[in-house]
Amino acid sequence: MEYKSPAYEVIPVPIEKIEPNSYNPNAVAPPEMKLLYESIRADGYTMPVVCYYDRSADKYILVDGFHRYRIMLDHPDIFRREKGMLPVSVIDKPIAERMASTIRHNRARGNHNVDLMSNIIKELHDLGRSDAWISKHLGMDQDEILRLKQITGLAELFRDVSFGQAWKPAEPEEE
Repeated sequence: MEYKSPAYEVIPVPIEKIEPNSYNPNAVAPPEMKLLYESIRADGYTMPVVCYYDRSADKYILVDGFHRYRIMLDHPDIFRREKGMLPVSVIDKPIAERMASTIRHNRARGNHNVDLMSNIIKELHDLGRSDAWISKHLGMDQDEILRLKQITGLAELFRDVSFGQAWKPAEPEEE
């Protein structure tokens, strides 16, 4: 079967069926939020949000587009104009893959909150993802992963790592 990008199947979804994810580390400053509002007001929604569809809850969980979602919730003029419908592109991936997608989308556009990013690294580690997996899927080098791990606590994140004998304490000299 030939691959078809999700962007070719954008669907209108009532905003009340969309929920933010619990892990997005992206933050947008007020001036940029104002600019985003002005952009959507002037141009409409030119990019769909990206969601995972949770069949059991009949909800769309945001993977990318939280701030475009917030604009509709926070601005009645946009909500009315769009009739409460948000354009959604759906991806069907497990949680770790969705977390990686969120980070890739965000990193391609801008900066992240360091504390929230370190929590993502911890969550991915808790889900059993290796540093190599994180590096490959989030576009981070090993030093960046290490720095983020240090923020959330080394002991927890390095409990399964075996350490070599890089040095040995010197024996006290005899007098």
